[in-house]
Amino acid sequence: MADNGKVRFGLSKLYYAVLTEGATNAWATPVAIPGAVSMDLENNGTDNTFYADNVAYYKSSANNGYTGSLEVAQIPDQMLADVWGMTLNTDGVVVEKTGIQPKPFALIFQVDTDNVDELNLFYRVVPTTKPISSPATTEDTVEPFTTSFDFEALPIVSGSAVEQGLIKAKTTPTTTEAKKTAWFSEVYVPVA
Repeated sequence: MADNGKVRFGLSKLYYAVLTEGATNAWATPVAIPGAVSMDLENNGTDNTFYADNVAYYKSSANNGYTGSLEVAQIPDQMLADVWGMTLNTDGVVVEKTGIQPKPFALIFQVDTDNVDELNLFYRVVPTTKPISSPATTEDTVEPFTTSFDFEALPIVSGSAVEQGLIKAKTTPTTTEAKKTAWFSEVYVPVA
């Protein structure tokens, strides 16, 4: 397997694609989220050790995806509507109401490396918080404030046998140019 590079730096080309879950999963056309700042990820799973004969006899682990936080310059109004169910009314005002559950979506992004840029995809991202920003007054210097939200990147639980269990995909230096070119225009699903 070819190596992506020695170091990774830079988060860019952030997109979301709303997921409609069912017997056949469907992802909407990816939409750009400009202003990617940072993404923090942690493994979401457990390790279990079974002891017998006075030793660690068997070890197992569960891969339940990732828990993360995404920070961007600003969440686009379209994403507020598509994912969090906020509405843009005829007055041009975004309105948030109670009782609306966020929709799952694919999260697509690029990580720059010293060799070949790595394209990534989480198939089923579920927001666990609403977007939050902390505006502050301007002082001696102008510092932009950002918006962030927490999420879980979970396994796909419905759909075809190929889709079930999918959590994440990423490109390598051997990924075809056709797949790399299409990465941000449609959600990549492996073939059987």
